[in-house]
Amino acid sequence: MKEASLKPHRFLLALCVLVNGVHAAPATTPASYVLDNTEVRDIRAQALKRDYQLYVALPDSYRQGNKRYPVLFVVDANYSFAIVRNIAQRLNKHAGMEEVVVVGLSYANGDGGVYSRRRDYTPTTPRKHDYRSDMPGRPPAFGEAKAYGQFVSGEVFPFIAQHYRVNMQRKVFIGHSYGSLLGLQFLLTEPRTFEHYILGSPSLWYDAGIMFDREQAYAASHKDLPASVFFGIGGLEKLAPGKKRSRLEEEADMLADLREFDGKLTSRKFPNLKTRLRVFEDEDHASVFPFVLTHGLRAYLKSAK
Repeated sequence: MKEASLKPHRFLLALCVLVNGVHAAPATTPASYVLDNTEVRDIRAQALKRDYQLYVALPDSYRQGNKRYPVLFVVDANYSFAIVRNIAQRLNKHAGMEEVVVVGLSYANGDGGVYSRRRDYTPTTPRKHDYRSDMPGRPPAFGEAKAYGQFVSGEVFPFIAQHYRVNMQRKVFIGHSYGSLLGLQFLLTEPRTFEHYILGSPSLWYDAGIMFDREQAYAASHKDLPASVFFGIGGLEKLAPGKKRSRLEEEADMLADLREFDGKLTSRKFPNLKTRLRVFEDEDHASVFPFVLTHGLRAYLKSAK
């Protein structure tokens, strides 16, 4: 037997037989499950000096024509991207809803998920907090929602518009919890950044209710808020019996907070603001997101039926 006549992996197997007298099967790693019609793109946030990834899901018909699709931008993509992609596809196939492109915004490369989202999705550094970092050797970071939002609108949008057939006049923001704080940052600063907002269980207790202050300041200086917003929350996201409600996280009644916030927006009577609040009675903070997403998409996307 000549070594040169064997490919490297075949040579190792033959050598194993000669040495051990048996034909041992090589160890193999099971293949990963891959979502069809998805891509991962690297993107540099120049001003932030950080790297992120964009997860992109294309509809089944994407390769078949020149159509431009509504585009859904979803934060916390490390867990939410597959949920949004799959529910959007199911609504298309079984409820006749129009197809979409889904863009998931990842956490920063090298950062823990908690660390990244606290920094990128929150509007301020809390005036009082005892948060611990999930990144050893790095103190927790907060309050970069404005800068991160500029990265989304200034760098992510042009990248997606350049590389994919999307209708950039039909952009949807999807967030939950801290992700919805980021959505409110857009809403109360540059509301036309997106044509529709799906905001689940926003953390309105954050920094002693800073978003209530932001909403009041916006109303004092603007006569209109041109936006379409779907708010959703679980009916179980309320204060435990016997506790007194406050703007502290441990004493927050998220359901009451959202009803109060939506009520304030409605009371302003902004001519071009459309809001809808849906409470999903038997759901809590951990379980409600798929319900908010489904109903939020139905409130905006067209149906062929």
